[in-house]
Amino acid sequence: MGTSSESDRRVSAALDGEPANAITAALPLPAYQRRMVESSARFTWNCWARQTGKSFTFSLRRLVRGLLRRRTQIFLSAGERQSREVMEKAYQHCQALKIAAEFRGDGYFHNTSYRQLEIRLPGGVRIIGLPANPMTARGFSGDVFLDEFAMHQEDEAVWAALYPSVLRGRGELDVCSTPRGVKNMFARLRDNTKFERTTVTLEQAIAEGLDADATELREAIGDEMIWRQEMCCEFADEATSFMPYELIRRCQDVRLSTAVDWSALQRAGADVYVGVDVGRVRDVTAVWIVERGGELLETRGVLVMEGALFEEQERVICEVLGHRSVRRCCIDATGMGMQLAERLGRQFGSYRVEGMTFTAGMKAELAGRLRMLAETGRIRIPVDDSIERDWHSLTRAVTRSGHVRFEADRSAGGHADRFWAASLAAHAAARHVGVGDGEFLTGGASRFARQGVW
Repeated sequence: MGTSSESDRRVSAALDGEPANAITAALPLPAYQRRMVESSARFTWNCWARQTGKSFTFSLRRLVRGLLRRRTQIFLSAGERQSREVMEKAYQHCQALKIAAEFRGDGYFHNTSYRQLEIRLPGGVRIIGLPANPMTARGFSGDVFLDEFAMHQEDEAVWAALYPSVLRGRGELDVCSTPRGVKNMFARLRDNTKFERTTVTLEQAIAEGLDADATELREAIGDEMIWRQEMCCEFADEATSFMPYELIRRCQDVRLSTAVDWSALQRAGADVYVGVDVGRVRDVTAVWIVERGGELLETRGVLVMEGALFEEQERVICEVLGHRSVRRCCIDATGMGMQLAERLGRQFGSYRVEGMTFTAGMKAELAGRLRMLAETGRIRIPVDDSIERDWHSLTRAVTRSGHVRFEADRSAGGHADRFWAASLAAHAAARHVGVGDGEFLTGGASRFARQGVW
């Protein structure tokens, strides 16, 4: 850094000669954040997990670079609320550096002024926070920080507007985000060799000094695909198979069968749960039966009814629920399944039969639980081509607004009906109802099941 002018000398003194010295004194940083703040790269692309301090780090980096280069810094965020948040971090950095400078008897930062979305620093340096849109991107010149760029609604238009202005006057550009699918500018830029690229997963951040509990965060998220995208920095396709064949086959057990294991249902002390996905006009109704042993769920039967009358479907399901080993049943009560769920609830008791409405949120919860069971080896299923195709047909689609949608191609074999039946059985097992004092009774169907006693 040159010191030929008085302004240069004052900046150098305010930052204690080198940026790292001032940062160390005022803002101790984990190693991965320090490397980024100290980097002199002109263009950077940065894929960082949630909770790793993206906005904190890059607002500090741009503050330091702006002071050294005496250039205006522009922060473009997804919306006005996000702009306020990143500017608040920049304000905190200014305060910390001001305190550090005053401690050494330097008054360089005394004339700093703060507005809601603008900070004016000595030497004519400004930091401006803006919600990203093509017009604001065209209206300013300076170095740019694109905050959470994958979340920007008009990312292509913003990119087209700002990049020419960055090129003028040797401008610098930091692009940072957590992944959000692959159909956006942030994902496309990852292969641009003109950018210095960094990726920081949550695991890497913790290893380099971030104070966070990965296990606690994973349990709180409760969705394996979200975890892999948000914390492991994986670029999930907007429409990719939710259950890859490799994962499905890891769950398969040649000892199991789709035929109902009635002996297991009749065994005293057995812990059995049922999920029912009710078929629509062109779909099949699937009944998935699991037995729980500790943390493991083993399939004890998969019943598939295609084109059956509701009376026949109800008779078959009642035959299963009539066994006292069946602790709980969760049934799809969306649309045509509502009446069946109500009838079964009255017959066997609402504490044993729960109707589930398939909202987007409920689907995400059900699918996430079954996926996690598969990932951790806690569910065993039969080797069956129909089940394989059915489970693999489900896709998890991420919309541009970030919402998750589960879809499956409708085929002659169903509409991911077996998958949803299995996920409902897993949900029933997760909300366990104890057997109380009934375990001393002998096996066989309960005489009182239809009266709701069992």
